[in-house]
Amino acid sequence: MLAIFQKAFAHPPQELNSPGGGGGASQKAKQPDEILRDFHKLHPSSFSATFGGGATLASVSSDQHFSLKRRLFCSLDNIFCLFMGNLDNLSSLIKQYGLCKLTNEALLVIEAYRTLRDRGPYPADQVVKDLDGSFAFIIYDSISGTIFVALSSDGEVKLYWGIGADGSVVISDELDIAKGGCGKSFAPFPTGCMFHSDGGLRSYEHPMHKMKAMPRVDSEGIMCGANFKVDKFTRINTMPRVGSAANWTNWDTNSSSS
Repeated sequence: MLAIFQKAFAHPPQELNSPGGGGGASQKAKQPDEILRDFHKLHPSSFSATFGGGATLASVSSDQHFSLKRRLFCSLDNIFCLFMGNLDNLSSLIKQYGLCKLTNEALLVIEAYRTLRDRGPYPADQVVKDLDGSFAFIIYDSISGTIFVALSSDGEVKLYWGIGADGSVVISDELDIAKGGCGKSFAPFPTGCMFHSDGGLRSYEHPMHKMKAMPRVDSEGIMCGANFKVDKFTRINTMPRVGSAANWTNWDTNSSSS
């Protein structure tokens, strides 16, 4: 799967953009259309959708891919979801959200996102923590321009992200797509974490701690993006619980203490 979001409404950690991204021709970042073209070339039967707000989503169905991990691409009420992996507790979550028994993982994640956005009584980290399994998902709300990404903590599913030539955020499970499209400005997406276009990168396993960037150096000694780990010595004062009268997406990213 592949998602590309213009920098105007996606704000990744600045450490992801490597100062050593200039390199040789093979190390230079590419434009979004070039990255999408590479994805379709790698997967000739893949499909994609481009949105006027500056977002592109592309996917390969499970039966078209060599991987045994399930891949889904669904939409509901202008909310789009790329999902890979599986949820072991899907049946219980379907009952919890009062959904049809035939609901798949991607539609479940969309419903969880809508609940958080509109009327969720729980913070975002708790809702993601309730998802039991090996998974990665990318949500794009085309009405609000909101991005929500999460990766399970078990490490069974891989996800990579980086910065394209125009500053766009590129997210993919394909290492070659992320590395080839983002040059030196790419890194593995941290496990057990979630990324929101406004709230930034957070650990849903340790939501009260900030994330710390660890510089990555390649075999040539050049800075190459950054790995992000939980900083156990820096806590966030509050992650507000959201009621029906508030919008969960407005996380306070500046409220922290050391």
